[in-house]
Amino acid sequence: MKHPAVVLLSGGLDSATVLAIAREAGYACHALSLDYGQRHTAELVAAARVAARLGAVEHRVIRLGLGDIGGSALTDASIAVPETPGTGIPVTYVPARNTVMLALALAWSEVLGARDIFIGVNAVDYSGYPDCRPEFIEAFERMANLATKAGVEGAHLSIHAPLQHLSKAQIIRRGIELGVDYGETVSCYQAEADGRACGVCDACRLRRQGFAQAGVADPTRYAREPG
Repeated sequence: MKHPAVVLLSGGLDSATVLAIAREAGYACHALSLDYGQRHTAELVAAARVAARLGAVEHRVIRLGLGDIGGSALTDASIAVPETPGTGIPVTYVPARNTVMLALALAWSEVLGARDIFIGVNAVDYSGYPDCRPEFIEAFERMANLATKAGVEGAHLSIHAPLQHLSKAQIIRRGIELGVDYGETVSCYQAEADGRACGVCDACRLRRQGFAQAGVADPTRYAREPG
C-alpha cells in the first residue's frame, strides 16, 4: 500500500515536476492548490490538468484571500508586474505565501496520516524570494515536528524540496524523463485566462531560459518576445 503524501501544486513548471517526482518515488499523491487571490488564475486550471495527467489521488483547492492583505503585484492589481529584471526581492513576492501554503499542507497531512509534504521551491534559477531558501524549508520542518500531534507522538514529518538545488534546465530535463507535459503548465505571473503567457515577466524569462539551456523545444504560448 502506497504511503500518502501532500504535494503543493500551483500548476506551474516546478510544481508539476515535483508531483511527477513524488509519484515516481511511490507515494499516493494528494495535490493541494491555493486560490489565494492571484491575478494569474489560469494556473489553477493548469493545476487541475496536471493533477489528472500525473495521477494524483485527489486534487483540492483551498480558497484563501491573501489579496485582502495585498502587498504583492500578484494579489494587488494596482501594482504592476515587472517586465524587466531588477535587484532585491521583487514586488511579485507574496508575503508569507510559502509559509501559509506549507501550514495548510501540514494540516491536511495530519488528517491524511501523511508524513511527507512536497514543495517545488528552487534556490538556483528563481526570483529571490526568501521563502524559497533551504534554511526556510529546514526551519519549517523543525517547526512542523514541534507543532503537530503527529510530531509530538513521534511520527517524524518531512518537507521535501527536491528541486531546491537544481537549475531550471535540470528541472525540465528531469520532468521530461518522468513524462511531464510542460505545455499543460502555466508559470506566467500575468497569464491570460486561456493560459497564454505574457513572455516578459520574471517567471516567463526564467522559463524561456530554462528550455533554451536544456536544449528542449519550449511549448509555452507567449504573447510577446522580450525587448
